[in-house]
Amino acid sequence: MIRPLGDRVVIKRLEAEEVTKGGIILTGNAKEKPQEAEVVAVGPGTEKVTMEVKVGDKVLFSKYAGTEVKVAADEYIIVKQEDILAVVE
Repeated sequence: MIRPLGDRVVIKRLEAEEVTKGGIILTGNAKEKPQEAEVVAVGPGTEKVTMEVKVGDKVLFSKYAGTEVKVAADEYIIVKQEDILAVVE
C-alpha cells in the first residue's frame, strides 16, 4: 500500500459512466475521465495544514491535479489536499 507524506492524499478514480442520460452507450475513447475519486490513504498533515478528508470519502478533485502511479494492477493518483475541491455526501 502507499503511505502519503505531509498533506498528500492517495485517491482512486471512480469508474466513468458508460451510458449517458439519453441512453447512448459510450465506448472507451469517448468516456471522459471522471474527476470523482475515493480516498484510499491520507497523510498526517503538516504544522500549517490539518487534514480534512479521511479514508473512504468520495471527493471531487482538480482536473490536472496530482501524479498518477500504478501499484501492482491498481492505478492511483497522489494529490495535495488543496487540489481536492469538495467531499461528495
